[in-house]
Amino acid sequence: MSLSGTLVKQITILSDGDVFHDIFRNRPHHISEMSPGKIKGVNLHDGDWGTIGSVIVWDFYHDGKHKVAKEVIEGIDEVKKSVCFRVIGGDILEAYKTFFITVHVDTHDQHNLVTWTFHYEKLNQNIEDPHTLMEFVLNLVYFFHKSTKMSLSGTLVKQTTILSDGDVFHDLFRNKPHHISEMSPDKIKGVGLHDGDWGTVGSVIVWDFYHVAKDVIEEIDEVKKSVSFRVIGGDLLETYKTFLIKVHVDTNGQENLVTWTFHYEKLNKNIEDPHTLMELALNLTKDIEKHHLPQAN
Repeated sequence: MSLSGTLVKQITILSDGDVFHDIFRNRPHHISEMSPGKIKGVNLHDGDWGTIGSVIVWDFYHDGKHKVAKEVIEGIDEVKKSVCFRVIGGDILEAYKTFFITVHVDTHDQHNLVTWTFHYEKLNQNIEDPHTLMEFVLNLVYFFHKSTKMSLSGTLVKQTTILSDGDVFHDLFRNKPHHISEMSPDKIKGVGLHDGDWGTVGSVIVWDFYHVAKDVIEEIDEVKKSVSFRVIGGDLLETYKTFLIKVHVDTNGQENLVTWTFHYEKLNKNIEDPHTLMELALNLTKDIEKHHLPQAN
């Protein structure tokens, strides 16, 4: 009889799949707020939140007992929306020689399919398969769904690949956003400097598109090629209490991965998530790419 095994279970959630992925990748320490009866706390032991190789410690209640699991983030896949954890310490290793946990979400509009996969090797043949632990994580998903359905805060993340120069793309959003209307005149009417200097943290710019948005540049990271904007005025604040926009580009040769991230808080539960604004950002990205690619004769 083999001591190795794999257990896979799936569950559908109606809450935002991107938010679900972001929680397990970047903010697992927030899960205790959503399910305090199951998760006592999640702490960072080594590294940084949301990075491969970082070590986190889960303090939880399972099978009527208080337990601890120390895990290293083994893999992150932003395309597949998955995070893989390898257990390296705690109660689970009293019964299993190795234990890997992968949580993956297929994001399809309102219906999102969450898949939990356990790969494990038992210490001996008398050890049970981890069915009760699987039930535990499935119930955790339910509490997440219940919590985020009621929450006014959200995160939306989308990625797209461009073949044009990633450094030029970053420089455009950092230093020359007023040039974007030339590249996408049907989407951006104009971008004006309201206060400060182009390309500096704290400067205020006004975007004129099918909305008007006054943004302050909150952060610039030249290493990560990212710019963060905080909306401080305009139409968006008629429906959102806070709205933060981050555009980041991974510059890797000819193909560059652009990531748009929205963090927001709605004014009330009837407000839609900003999917149409995200589509605008993605289409704008493609217009910029097209502008900078060599034109075919």
